[in-house]
Amino acid sequence: MPPTPRDLPWRRTRDPYRILVSEIMLQQTQVDRVIPKYEAFLAAFPTLAALAAAPTAEVIRHWAGLGYNRRAVNLQRTARTVLAEHGGVFPQAPEELRALPGIGPYTAGAVACFAFERDVAFMDTNIRRVLRRALVGPEDAEPTSSERELLELGALFVPKGQGWAWNQAIMELGALICTSAMPACGRCPLRETCSAYASWRAQEPQTIMFDESYRPAIRPARRAAEKREESYAGSKRFYRGRIVDALRALPGGACLALADLGPLLKPDFGPDDAPWLRDLADGLARDGLLVLEEDTVRLP
Repeated sequence: MPPTPRDLPWRRTRDPYRILVSEIMLQQTQVDRVIPKYEAFLAAFPTLAALAAAPTAEVIRHWAGLGYNRRAVNLQRTARTVLAEHGGVFPQAPEELRALPGIGPYTAGAVACFAFERDVAFMDTNIRRVLRRALVGPEDAEPTSSERELLELGALFVPKGQGWAWNQAIMELGALICTSAMPACGRCPLRETCSAYASWRAQEPQTIMFDESYRPAIRPARRAAEKREESYAGSKRFYRGRIVDALRALPGGACLALADLGPLLKPDFGPDDAPWLRDLADGLARDGLLVLEEDTVRLP
């Protein structure tokens, strides 16, 4: 029996602002971590106008714990653009939503679908996995399909007038049943027509058909995740995040000298590291995440 769908707060609204906040937060961040941050963020910035009017430094402070801080700046830029260029009313078509700052194909489709109930196809990690397995086959098997081809295939299956329910269901299927390393095929409602399931069954003929405990033998993804974590530690993105965290800890409007910031990032920071630190600060300034004034930095 399929699991009960999760009661997620953004599924209880059709407010495009709230749905946009959730979709931006859910990029690269797990649902359990997003829920409390989503609720706290909306308590601080309950409307599009409130977010647009807020100091950027406060928006960045409230983004603490979510990572990928540039998302916070782009979210505020979107709010300001909707107010300035659309009279505070979100466009409804995916192609118009894509013109907003920091809005890609997935987010545009998600907002069009979940806020305005448009019958559109789009793909996040879970939707992509379900479509790939159901329509093409296992990820490591031929034939391969491009992102565009997979999206075009997926669009053929969106039921007219039921895009909201369809996309929520496919997401839920990928999150709870058709998972990356341990898909619960025995409980999946698509198994009878799923290309990947047919392939896995052919490799394991001894398994009882439609046994609810059945899970195909897929190599765990843990090793890949560990490698990603190892590559992140000490990376440019790692130190960018530490700089923003250091500035968040300052009182509002306070500055920090680069000479004082360096040792907070690297205990052995020395003169030879100064160009490296300034390069990081320049990049963060270009992205709108800090203000660089001579040899000091602060939140915008």
